Amino acid sequence: MAAVRVEEVLAAAEEQEAEKRRSVTVEKELELEFDLGNLLALDRNPPAAAGLRGAAPGREAKLRALARDNTQLLVAQLWELPAERAGGAGGPLVARLPEPAFRLPREKPPPRPRPPTRWEQFARLKGIRRRKRTSLVWDEEAKEWRRRWGYRRAGGDPARAWLAEVPEGADPEEDQFARLRREKRERVARNELNRLRNLARAHRAGTAIPAAPLHPTGHQSREELSHVARVARVSTASLGRFQPRLPKEPSEPPSRNAGKKRRFEPLLGNLAAERSRQLELLRDMGSKKPVLDITRAVNKQLRQEEAEAAAAKGKKQSQRGKRGRRQ
Repeated sequence: MAAVRVEEVLAAAEEQEAEKRRSVTVEKELELEFDLGNLLALDRNPPAAAGLRGAAPGREAKLRALARDNTQLLVAQLWELPAERAGGAGGPLVARLPEPAFRLPREKPPPRPRPPTRWEQFARLKGIRRRKRTSLVWDEEAKEWRRRWGYRRAGGDPARAWLAEVPEGADPEEDQFARLRREKRERVARNELNRLRNLARAHRAGTAIPAAPLHPTGHQSREELSHVARVARVSTASLGRFQPRLPKEPSEPPSRNAGKKRRFEPLLGNLAAERSRQLELLRDMGSKKPVLDITRAVNKQLRQEEAEAAAAKGKKQSQRGKRGRRQ
């Protein structure tokens, strides 16, 4: 066994110690400029042009060593910042970064200002200013803060109050509680009528209004999934023209106003299809059971309810006028 000299062991130990010191100690001719808010370090020292020019041997190793030294200096600056434990004594050690000194350029141009709506233009012309009201108000009866609208609102529901004020000019024999309950039912029915009218208008325009938000629920049907896919496709700037297509998806991208349009069949075409269409038309004409049009039926029902409500309101106003003249 060869003898190991003491000088060699000491030299190896000194080299290891120097390597450890070199891993955390970096010397630069010019000090680096740091922007700790952006985690940025600027090195003004000129690199060795001979070793980094072209495809010189060892170029990648020198670049890695340069990046490693600058990162070491940046990490040393971070350790000098005030630090604290996040989430208690056993949490990780985090440092508070200062405010950034350099303004980094934007990746995309700033958004354009939104054009004012017709109401905003009218309000600016008339000098109308929007005043935001708080959602909570003080209820004197309950002695607590309650909502301004909705369930358990301030003042309570007038239809459920123990005392109802008789309006001026009203019949003193009329039940005011029944009147308040009837007016509430009319308001609820009017809101439901407006909702049905909006649905019918959207159905006539060919735009489907989803009854639920467009997010996965686990119980979506095939029609709902196709509608979600169509909405997601036309949400791009090209209306889905350059989007990758799903399996068994038509090649033509759907349009934004994908409603029913008139289509004219060619004069010379499939005789079997023409015969089947004519036979179906004759069958519908000869059948005693009429064909039900859902949209037309809904519109007819809405118009009938509106006419009945208007007639009842006019009759009520005429009775009030006659009673006032008689008095």
